[in-house]
Amino acid sequence: MKEKILVTGGTGYIGSHTVVELQNAGYDVVIVDNLSNSSADVVDNIEKISGIRPAFEEVDCLNFADLESVFSKYQGIKAIIHFAASKAVGESVQKPLLYYRNNLVSLINLLELMPKYDVKGIVFSSSCTVYGQPDILPVTEQAPIKKAESPYGNTKQINEEIIRDTITSGAPINAILLRYFNPIGAHPTAILGELPNGVPQNLVPYLTQTAMGIREKLSVFGDDYNTPDGSCIRDFINVVDLAKAHVIAIHRILDDLQKDKVEVFNIGTGIGLSVLQLIHAFEKATGVKLNYQIVGRRAGDIEKVWADPALANNELGWTAVETIEDTLLSAWNWQLKLREKGIQ
Repeated sequence: MKEKILVTGGTGYIGSHTVVELQNAGYDVVIVDNLSNSSADVVDNIEKISGIRPAFEEVDCLNFADLESVFSKYQGIKAIIHFAASKAVGESVQKPLLYYRNNLVSLINLLELMPKYDVKGIVFSSSCTVYGQPDILPVTEQAPIKKAESPYGNTKQINEEIIRDTITSGAPINAILLRYFNPIGAHPTAILGELPNGVPQNLVPYLTQTAMGIREKLSVFGDDYNTPDGSCIRDFINVVDLAKAHVIAIHRILDDLQKDKVEVFNIGTGIGLSVLQLIHAFEKATGVKLNYQIVGRRAGDIEKVWADPALANNELGWTAVETIEDTLLSAWNWQLKLREKGIQ
């Protein structure tokens, strides 16, 4: 019998790509999503790619009773991948309470339900934001956790602590914390990709919408950082590469391969690219010129960060394989597909 995996936020950007990879690996998937930043027709698109329709429940993880009803309805959930969260750094600075409520209470509800329904483990969607501005680059999993630069980053730090404290207290569950860097791109079929509701909060959707003419211009926040070209540096990882890391983590939990009850892995390419380098790579990959302007720095942004992915490479056997050009081209093909469908 296929093992059943609950994916919260499974119609979202990273979640939907991960559901496809889980199904390709033979898992039975149940999606929970409140559709606050996604659309129900993503379930149709997942089915188009994998040939399998995942179970879907429109449920808000903040509602304990509704969330518990999912565990009751789908007996035998073995593990959880928890994506459901508010995720925009800039917005979190403006709306901190929204972020603390959404991101903390949803996890607490899951952790309370897991022992009751014999769920073995959880893969938590964490972030490189927990490192703040690292002293040493590339950053390893042993780097100190610094004071968060934003409420969003702080929720990731606090959630990691909640998971550790819960397991230390004797809860019969395991956890893998995946600290990812900057996911970009789309599925190579152009059937799935990043489709934020309203104005994009992330760089690449804003970039592709600008290239399409939906947005007038792309703002580059700051050109006076201590980097070669003055713009922030990030580790941009292909979303399908990232999704595959979650499948490996689930296998590790279910097959008792963990060396500790809580494990942490950086999921990145190990290559730092500046925002301006990314723009130029997009122009080269697609042949489309971008209208962009340099503006002031944005609150909450970290100057430069990229991963040392050696632990994930060696321990999980996972490696990022997609090139930045192919990744950006996949994002552009997704944007072109959206235009075909009349979606802005």
